[in-house]
Amino acid sequence: MKKIDVKIGYSCNNHCKFCIQESRRNLRNNQTTEDVKSVLVKEKENFEEVVFTGGEVTIRDDIFELIRYAKNCGYRTVRIQSNGRMFSYLDFCQKMIDAGADEFMLSIHGSTSQIHDSLTCAKGSFEQTLKGIRNLKKINKNVYVNSVVNKKNYHDLSNLAKVLIEIKVDSYQFAFMHINPIIQKNAKLIKEIVPRYNEVRLYVEQALQAGIDADIQVRAEAFPFCTLDEKYHGNISENYAADSFIYENKRISDFKKAKQDGVKTKGEKCKQCKFYGKCEGPWCEYPKIFGFEEFKPIKNNE
Repeated sequence: MKKIDVKIGYSCNNHCKFCIQESRRNLRNNQTTEDVKSVLVKEKENFEEVVFTGGEVTIRDDIFELIRYAKNCGYRTVRIQSNGRMFSYLDFCQKMIDAGADEFMLSIHGSTSQIHDSLTCAKGSFEQTLKGIRNLKKINKNVYVNSVVNKKNYHDLSNLAKVLIEIKVDSYQFAFMHINPIIQKNAKLIKEIVPRYNEVRLYVEQALQAGIDADIQVRAEAFPFCTLDEKYHGNISENYAADSFIYENKRISDFKKAKQDGVKTKGEKCKQCKFYGKCEGPWCEYPKIFGFEEFKPIKNNE
């Protein structure tokens, strides 16, 4: 099913320290209702699935209207990407369903409120998100969970995996953090929150394996092939990326190419790797800080 991601604004009721949109949240306004509707009409012949992303889409006053509009345009599946807090209200969940939302990707970043809330800078957000996931599962909806891997939570990933397995999510993904412009300029923040790939590898693999053993779909995003054991290469999210992306009303038709042209990068030695043509490499900000030394080409005989 061809899928398009539509970013509809940057406002958010969390204030995540690692968020790649952090520098944008106060600089640019949300897309208007008519802006989003215009995109939906324009793209309806090209795509069967639409994903509403932000910022936080659930705090928009028009979110139910936009979901209904997408359905009326003929999109077979409407997916909501969210921090999950509003779904702690069961009546909100039902309004989402009644409007036509089909699937939900919610974000949770630790197995405890201490870890999660310290990262979101929103007291009580862990309990709200956890309740939101449970509410959606209670009404038999598919829930996919995204967790951003950073220096404050990577030791906890196996515990988080246990929580997600216990509450029966349909899938979970660990996404290596994308270093935002605010962090890039602050050596203290880099030391505080940005992990190294070689630090997190074992913890990510153990948490992925827990999901595999529980027969849950698991993914790892922004992990170059050389940063994970080959048995997990089939779980790399970039293999399943959206076909296209709408960003401030600009369509990026070839999302993979766009990432290769400046969002992600590869080093000179990467050309020796058997996955060179398939791997996207790390976010381009990462080697600017840490270099390419830890990225080891995987040769054909390995």
